[in-house]
Amino acid sequence: MTSDRRAALRIDGDRLMRRIEDLAAIGPIDGGGSCRLALTDDDRAGRDLVVTWMRDLGLDVSIDGIGNVVGVRAGRTDGPPTMTGSHIDTVRTGGRYDGNLGVLAGLEVIETLEINGIETEHPVAVGFFTDEEGARFPPDMLGSLVYVGGMAIEEALDIEGIDGAVVGAELDRIGYRGPSPCPGPSPRAFVELHVEQGPVLEAEGVTIGAVTGVQGISWTELTITGQSNHAGTTPMALRHDPAYVAAAVTAHVRELATRMGAMGEGRQVATVGRIELHPNLVNVVAASASMTVDLRNTDEALLQEAESDLARFVAEAAAAEGVTVAERTLARFEPVAFDNRVVDAVAAVAVDLGHSIRRMPSGAGHDAQMLARVCPTGMVFVPSRDGISHNPAEHTDPADLVAGADVLLQTILTLDQEPLDR
Repeated sequence: MTSDRRAALRIDGDRLMRRIEDLAAIGPIDGGGSCRLALTDDDRAGRDLVVTWMRDLGLDVSIDGIGNVVGVRAGRTDGPPTMTGSHIDTVRTGGRYDGNLGVLAGLEVIETLEINGIETEHPVAVGFFTDEEGARFPPDMLGSLVYVGGMAIEEALDIEGIDGAVVGAELDRIGYRGPSPCPGPSPRAFVELHVEQGPVLEAEGVTIGAVTGVQGISWTELTITGQSNHAGTTPMALRHDPAYVAAAVTAHVRELATRMGAMGEGRQVATVGRIELHPNLVNVVAASASMTVDLRNTDEALLQEAESDLARFVAEAAAAEGVTVAERTLARFEPVAFDNRVVDAVAAVAVDLGHSIRRMPSGAGHDAQMLARVCPTGMVFVPSRDGISHNPAEHTDPADLVAGADVLLQTILTLDQEPLDR
């Protein structure tokens, strides 16, 4: 096939949308979203469906010891594939595009190549990684972290989830602890299509984001222990109230992000996502508070500065209130810069296809940031309506989904023709 005919290839938007609908129907929740927490029965059903689609396309399907699934279409030459993919697990109140789009668009790319008789120079692969969300088993991006050797498989299999389940036992239960070794084989390149999960592209009227990298992430769990007592009889000056300290930390986290942002220091964001009190009664000073703090920045030095600021405040607030604090790191990933060759390829393809383009960092973590450790990597973003994600209201217009999949197809074809030695 001529280069002109290759450049004219486009994916089948109707087929892509049908697959998105079919996968969303597994673990449905009110509002049109899905709940497929990692390694649950619904996750198994979603996996079974996607693996069936892979095998229908004649892909060589492998499953590794952490449950990552990769389907490979052969090329003219043997060797590492040009790879795409994402994840199909969701948060408890998930939408239908986060993660799923990247996997299903990868299948659509391969089916488009197959139908049109395109033989690529290198193999092309599509995969989905276990527990990207981290909503059941910490940390997030667990499967891709193990895939690239960032965590030993033995350690990962022993992780206990929020419901007391253990990763290894759940993989066995659903039949997805596979024989392929971890770490997995490094691709020659990796490109992930994803909804933005933020408001920037929509607000600026831009169709395609060429993602330049991913913010660093620091997750900390604080367990604050004080003294439970009667809410009516305990004088304020004599209280040791963990709820008060949790509230003070929450306010400080917001102030920290606002202050660093106003000073132009990186792209600092900070979130308290969970607070749990015990005994959690209206008329009782709490005995303990458990909370999480999520800090993110595009600059590693500034992320460390934010972590130090938080630690200093927590220690001072605890001492002033007479409570104790135990800290536990749930996740810690440095910022990642994607390969300029892949970023440039995404941007050039988008322009060639007539789409508006914006180079931008990602505020959320993705499997691509793990793959960047072992091969040239990049991402393609498409807009999210109102910036909403991790929510049944998550929505991207079909035209934008198709545009992103077309950019993914042409980016893979472009990279297939390029030398990509690191």
